[in-house]
Amino acid sequence: MRFFSILAVICSLVFASCKTQKAVYNYLEDMKDTAVGKQFYIAEPVIQKNDQLSIQVYSASLDPQVDQLYNMNPGGGGQQLGYGYLVDQKGNLELPRLGKIHAEGLTKTQLGDTIKGRLTGQLNDPSVIIRFTNFRIIVIGEVGSPGVKTIPVENLTILEALAMAGDIRESGKKKEVKILRENNGKRQLGIVDVTNSKLFESPYYQLQQNDVVMVEKTRYSVQRAEQGRIMTQIGFGLTIISTIALLVSLVNK
Repeated sequence: MRFFSILAVICSLVFASCKTQKAVYNYLEDMKDTAVGKQFYIAEPVIQKNDQLSIQVYSASLDPQVDQLYNMNPGGGGQQLGYGYLVDQKGNLELPRLGKIHAEGLTKTQLGDTIKGRLTGQLNDPSVIIRFTNFRIIVIGEVGSPGVKTIPVENLTILEALAMAGDIRESGKKKEVKILRENNGKRQLGIVDVTNSKLFESPYYQLQQNDVVMVEKTRYSVQRAEQGRIMTQIGFGLTIISTIALLVSLVNK
């Protein structure tokens, strides 16, 4: 009996040594009611390779056939796919009667101005409406529902993306959310703290299409997983030891 008492004490000490406390962080912890009055600039999404754009050209002409000439399926490279013009691997798209236009790195407003410049002298008071048809982001790591998120809007914040992905799990880092972004062919990595109101000032608060949001495990969750593995091994070892001790006690009776 004395052996089992000592064994119980050892088990208690082992479990106590493995028990750690985890800090709990909430979103925007330092933000007060008065802080919401501050205005923040929201950047317009930048066009990238493989983006699909809906582009519609209109003018002041009363004859719809005039505008239709600039909205036809151009065929060939950079062709309209039924749900938008595809920006090719060189960052170009090709529009009917206007030819090839370099779109990568431009905003919708800038691309619209470029197209209207090409239309000067061809159409009376032209206007151009451009929309993304494949705006998407990727969320991976410690969230409830990781994966590719295709959305019907063009303005998406990091908080909205995390909500779409089922929120950050208890095991995820809220203070170090990583965003991988491609800009003009160069990959950039931003890190934001979603527990701090300075998040609104970050260029990564407003997501761009094709951004990859990565939520890593906290050190606590990694330690807890390691402790669980160790405790499993210890429990298995203690079971063997107690079984051997029981057999020995039965033999010595």
